[in-house]
Amino acid sequence: MATVRLTRRFRFSAAHRLDTPLLSAAENRVVFGKCNNPHGHGHDYTVELSLVGEPDARTGRLVPLAALDAFAEEVVLKQFDRKNLNVEIADFAALVPTTENLAVVLAQRVAQAWPLWFGGGPARFEKLRIWETKKNIFEMSAPVAPAGAETGGATNANEIIQSRS
Repeated sequence: MATVRLTRRFRFSAAHRLDTPLLSAAENRVVFGKCNNPHGHGHDYTVELSLVGEPDARTGRLVPLAALDAFAEEVVLKQFDRKNLNVEIADFAALVPTTENLAVVLAQRVAQAWPLWFGGGPARFEKLRIWETKKNIFEMSAPVAPAGAETGGATNANEIIQSRS
């Protein structure tokens, strides 16, 4: 059977301030410009999750779309929507919440959770793309799955959906 890529889009809103203690206040203003506003600013982000694999012979799908939507809701949207990245997301305690770093953090979280939701299924997480603005788009290839990642014993996405019901 042929290899297929599925990409699905999701949206969330979040605020951040680009600032690092490694630079002076003047250097932060030069490097980050208006994004260094002391009060922060927000974005309506669009995130794409791309999967690749051979569709299941029985269903013709890489994963059930409802399962992918539930996955994105739990792993990305509930965690980041309507949040101040600097204050509410622990990953950014030591990282400047640039969209480059946000792409890395999101891709790591998706890659870590993927085997728990879809391990043993035909699809693998391939990449994440995030739009900060119409002009600023960032892409991150899926990090290599950690050794010994658990699959929860499920052998395909249909079993995972049933186990989560």
